[in-house]
Amino acid sequence: MNWITINSEEEVDNIYQSADYSIIYKHSPRCATSLMAYRQLRSEVNAASDIQIPIYIVDVIQNRKESQAIANNFGVVHESPQILVVKGGQCVYDASHEDVSLRDSLASLN
Repeated sequence: MNWITINSEEEVDNIYQSADYSIIYKHSPRCATSLMAYRQLRSEVNAASDIQIPIYIVDVIQNRKESQAIANNFGVVHESPQILVVKGGQCVYDASHEDVSLRDSLASLN
């Protein structure tokens, strides 16, 4: 599965306007907790090759505007690392720090 990098606020708006589920991972390359969460999440994504939901990643350092747009659009407090499951302009699940998990994110779909 390929990660889709968010590099513009327009991309955030497209996700916000989509009627489909999306997963967004907010990552800080300067944070040890974020690096550990990313390694774990990457492993989970690689093991779950049958997932049909797009998985986005945003670097909260390089893409501050996009990261803030995610927080504003989906009504969540900005944290890093953070994972969100979104659909139809709503955040249906979010977790941060040690709670970042693809398994838990996917369980929120049921």
